[in-house]
Amino acid sequence: MNERVLKCLYDVKIAVEEIDSFFNTESRNFENYKGNPLLKRAIERNLEIIGEAMNRILKEDPDFHLENAKRIIGLRNQIIHGYDTISDESIWGIITNHLPRLKTEVDSLIK
Repeated sequence: MNERVLKCLYDVKIAVEEIDSFFNTESRNFENYKGNPLLKRAIERNLEIIGEAMNRILKEDPDFHLENAKRIIGLRNQIIHGYDTISDESIWGIITNHLPRLKTEVDSLIK
């Protein structure tokens, strides 16, 4: 793995950890997320960063395997370009179901 790919993996790791850290002071439940526009925008920004890092990884190494990489890039594009089609429920599902797996996968790739 080259330096650029490793740097992008660290960017993903940091963004996921930052999303997790938002719930150190906030209750980790859907109603809290849905009712807090600042929290929602902060999470969306980190999801954009994750998607852009994935995009850069695949441009650098098209054969790089990371589960759901294309879907992560697609989410980034949707948040940026189709912001009015994003539902709170879908972002919450990503936070609770997909980010923990992504974090585990990225941690093992970094090691």
